[in-house]
Amino acid sequence: MLARKVLSTGGLTLALLLTAIPNSFSDDQQLGSGADMSNAPRVQIDRPKPTFMLLQRDKRVHGLKPFQDLVDKAPAGSVLKPPPGIYSGPVVINKSLIIDGQDQVTIDSGDKGTVMSLNGGNSALRRIRLTGSGDSHDTDDSCLDVRGHNNLIEDVVIDNCLFGIDLKQANNNIVRSNRITSKNLDLGVRGDGLRLWYSHNNIIENNHIIDSRDMVAWYSNKNTFRDNLGRRSRYSIHFMFANDNIVERNAFYDNAVGIYFMYTEGGVARDNIISHATGATGMGIGFKEASGAIIENNEIIYCGIGIGSDLSPFQPDSTIEIRGNRFAYNGIGILFNSETGHNNMTDNIFEGNLTQVSYGGHGDNDNSPKNVWIGNYWDDYQGFDKNGDGIGDKTHELYAYADQIWMELPVARFFRSSPVMELLDFLERLAPFSNPDLILRDEKPRFIKPERTARS
Repeated sequence: MLARKVLSTGGLTLALLLTAIPNSFSDDQQLGSGADMSNAPRVQIDRPKPTFMLLQRDKRVHGLKPFQDLVDKAPAGSVLKPPPGIYSGPVVINKSLIIDGQDQVTIDSGDKGTVMSLNGGNSALRRIRLTGSGDSHDTDDSCLDVRGHNNLIEDVVIDNCLFGIDLKQANNNIVRSNRITSKNLDLGVRGDGLRLWYSHNNIIENNHIIDSRDMVAWYSNKNTFRDNLGRRSRYSIHFMFANDNIVERNAFYDNAVGIYFMYTEGGVARDNIISHATGATGMGIGFKEASGAIIENNEIIYCGIGIGSDLSPFQPDSTIEIRGNRFAYNGIGILFNSETGHNNMTDNIFEGNLTQVSYGGHGDNDNSPKNVWIGNYWDDYQGFDKNGDGIGDKTHELYAYADQIWMELPVARFFRSSPVMELLDFLERLAPFSNPDLILRDEKPRFIKPERTARS
């Protein structure tokens, strides 16, 4: 009542605004009430795209017909099969439309801005080439912006672009069989070959992403990445605050990092090949304050670190399951930078690694390991299998002797495997002058290496 009296004297406009606002909402009615903001209203998240005059674009596009003319003339819901040729961008699609370039159409934006923006839903873009975006990170210059839902992007060739395909608040899309490369820039200033931002339930499959920066998923849940090839980039896939994503049957070669789970819950990585993740940050699979992941049946070979874990699992009473993987010829098979426990390693193969497992600090020297190791194959196991059941007769225990030097002093890692370190390690094992750290204990080590077909 008091508010109404104030409004009656304070102005009609404010009264109308307040009467238009309900006094209360149920939980079902509140927009954005879900923890994942899945029912939040769509907001404009792109900066306005700049407009470039023709004379500002590369001369190669000056005489080309604008592709936008064909889009504007096509009725909503129709199929557009453009005449073969090279067209100029940019292109903005705000309606449902199927565009089939039949592998004979190129759209070139003349090295300025974004080549194509797909804002409508229930559309398809296939068998077309997009090239020549700008190089501005401020405006996210890309070959293809996807802002709608239920679209199909298939057999598209993307090159000479800063960002390749950029999905923002775009759900239930299929991105399939595309070929993506970035501009010829230094690795850190390239754009991402594929980026998902607040985009859920998308299928990313059979794409080739080569010489880009990253493939990333931020705040994007329940997407599937399968049968993709990634080469010579930084992160093959980087998840951040992205839950319950599936990564399966991909091949990642010569990238700095294979798959990285950062601040995530859930997620599966299975049947992938991750090879030659080398260099100072080389890592096959990484965890940073992640929980509930399943890592199974992957080939992780020739990497600086096979799996690197930092404060993971992070959530109380959660686990990370690492099972049936092959760790071969890595610098370190598995590195735990912090010991939180609740990592379960079962039925993995460890062979040819310089160091099988290590900790950033001391291991489990209280003889009560917090992680679970059972049924793994160790190529350095020293024991027998007298009853022939395939399980070693004695427990496999891994201790850190001279390894403690470089585990506790990272600068000493340069000398790892040097003759001096090898001699120190031999002397320590022969006549220990300090108590070694227990790194792990596998109660049922496999005696015979499991047969498997190397996918690499």
